[in-house]
Amino acid sequence: MLIPALAVAVVTAAVPGHFDQPQDGFAHPWTTLRESNPYWANLDPDPINSALRQVRDFTKPQANGKPLFAGAVTMYVHDGKIVTHDRTGYAVLYQDQQTQLPEEERVPMQRDTIFDFASISKLFTSIAVIQQVENDKIDIDEKVAHYLPEFGVNGKENITVKQLLTHTSGLEPFIALWKLYPDVPSRIKAVMDVKPKSTPGTTYMYSDLNLITLGELVHKVSGKRLDDAVRDGITKPLGMKDTGYNPKAKNRTAATEFQSAPPRGMIRGEVHDENAWSLGGVAGHAGVFGTARDLAVLGQTILNGGTYQGRRILTEHSVELMLTNFNQQFPDNAHGLGFELDQRWYMGALSSKGTAGHTGYTGTSFVIDKSSRSIAILLTNRVHPSRDWGSVNPARRVVADGLANALAVKSHGKQWRATTSGGTLTAERPVEVFVDVDKGDKLTIQQWDGTQWQDVRTITTTERRWVATEPKKSRFVYTKAGQYNGRGVYVHARGDVTAEGWSLARR
Repeated sequence: MLIPALAVAVVTAAVPGHFDQPQDGFAHPWTTLRESNPYWANLDPDPINSALRQVRDFTKPQANGKPLFAGAVTMYVHDGKIVTHDRTGYAVLYQDQQTQLPEEERVPMQRDTIFDFASISKLFTSIAVIQQVENDKIDIDEKVAHYLPEFGVNGKENITVKQLLTHTSGLEPFIALWKLYPDVPSRIKAVMDVKPKSTPGTTYMYSDLNLITLGELVHKVSGKRLDDAVRDGITKPLGMKDTGYNPKAKNRTAATEFQSAPPRGMIRGEVHDENAWSLGGVAGHAGVFGTARDLAVLGQTILNGGTYQGRRILTEHSVELMLTNFNQQFPDNAHGLGFELDQRWYMGALSSKGTAGHTGYTGTSFVIDKSSRSIAILLTNRVHPSRDWGSVNPARRVVADGLANALAVKSHGKQWRATTSGGTLTAERPVEVFVDVDKGDKLTIQQWDGTQWQDVRTITTTERRWVATEPKKSRFVYTKAGQYNGRGVYVHARGDVTAEGWSLARR
């Protein structure tokens, strides 16, 4: 639900939660989720309300005449406080690829609707792998063939566990297992037999086959099927009662696609991904279902350093490794052990080196911002009834931006924010600047040499901190060149200010 306007007047007087004061380390291990609101979490409700309104608008026909998704559940968490848990639209709206159900047969979205997480499932598999590392049954730098000899063929002999976790194995993204092979054993064998598409370790290539292999690895070293390992090691100890594979409460699930090839009809309560479906609904790359609340529990567990309500599923060291970028040689594809890192295309203005998460093809998005101890979750059924109606990425960024903009960037005085590319701000006494922008964007600081303005410094990022500037008359020029938006560019200045394309900032 939208936050009452009354809170807007109050929050401005409160000490706000800060975007520009990144937290070090993990949250207190006893931090648990509790119902709250933006005011009590020291957040500005306006950006949150704006994001929720935009999410609702995405359920209406867009430029192509189709809604971006039939329904959605959005959740924001800051410092353990659930500041919003909103629902909109329908869990089931269509009876086939075009026809909407009669009003009385539609199923409204609920806050506890169970969604097909799609590739967010990869995080569960990755955690299960790291748990086996902690049990001394796997070494991430060991060759996968050491544990799965059948994998070590056709050029895969030297692929390591780490390369599977970071998508640097060279394996191709996808094989139509469900169509090309007749049964589960032959489909698994096809993954074990596949030849790398590129030399292992030389490229980043996101691949479902990496995680299917890791699911088999967990089974091999633990003696448990992947679904049992995830239940015993993750969902049961964390009390994630609505999360798992092949959900029993099918009437609570959001419908996904109407499929004719394979001829499955309207899919509800079964995994959408054809390969995961052909593997019995349990696979390393897809198959996990759950609610926004359960996913927030997992997020808070990561923020807490691997523990929640006294139940530890990972050591702090393991969590740190999962959030460490092992893909520095592939700068646009920062990746930890399972977690994607600093991906502005869906993490929006929340993204930084301390931001981790994953998306799912069905229309899901999970962002954990360690720097502000925040979580942004968007669960949609965007493939209902068709996968071809549009990308959900704009909605993912809207949700992440809403939480980022609710956090304050607050100096100890009057501050100005750049609003237009090419805009200029001339300040007699600049004090400090804050820059959090997309790749290609920049803030240029100029000073007068008696004849003209000369560039003296260009800033592309301050890593979410204010930095001092020379306290003499300066001109600041903001240039927008990147595709996405960061938290923005701010200047704290005293004395006379002349602004064009800049505005006074409240937070």
